[in-house]
Amino acid sequence: MSGETETPDGAEIKVLLADDEQLVRSGFRLLLDTEDGITVVGEAATGSDAVTKTRALRPDVVLMDIRMPHLDGIEATRQIAGTPGLTDVRVLILTTYDTDTYVFEALEAGASGFLLKDAGPAELLHAIRVIAAGDALLAPRITRRLIGQFTTRRPADRAAADQLDALTDREREVLALVGQGMSNHEIGASLFLSPATARTHVSHAMTKLGARDRAQLVVLAYRTGLVTP
Repeated sequence: MSGETETPDGAEIKVLLADDEQLVRSGFRLLLDTEDGITVVGEAATGSDAVTKTRALRPDVVLMDIRMPHLDGIEATRQIAGTPGLTDVRVLILTTYDTDTYVFEALEAGASGFLLKDAGPAELLHAIRVIAAGDALLAPRITRRLIGQFTTRRPADRAAADQLDALTDREREVLALVGQGMSNHEIGASLFLSPATARTHVSHAMTKLGARDRAQLVVLAYRTGLVTP
């Protein structure tokens, strides 16, 4: 899923690299430092260091490995997402593992995207820009079907379902389409709305449901049973 790929004010995107392998971090830094509009502001070799440096440096995007010492990337993401004042920080999970469990756990923890390490440079750069713009992104090989398979093993969350009462009928429709991975343009076309109007409904749903971004809306859409595989 993807959408607009520029930050609202066109500002440079600050990135923190979190991976326990120096060679991997060096490769990412080499790629990103040569790209206009993106700056690497720091590196972290452990999950706990990633949390500490994110709180200190306040990057726009954290490239987060899952398998790291002290704290894994999912728990580090959860701590970052739960830190007051860091609601604008987006976490892009990078991993060699593409199982459905990791996808859903990462999104539940507060990640805005999930990308495999074997993605090409262009795909990684696109992902960073999408995430920085406040949208959500799932790698092509990590489909909504995988999330659906995982959530079928859990009953619908009744408490979460009650949150939907705060939404209008139109916002529920929009949320269901977000859960299916549709962009604002696709939602607009489906419901005969302009992309701007679709975006407004998405924004209202995020506010009412306390969601950080579209990825969190996807999680809620499945947890509440609004979207089923």
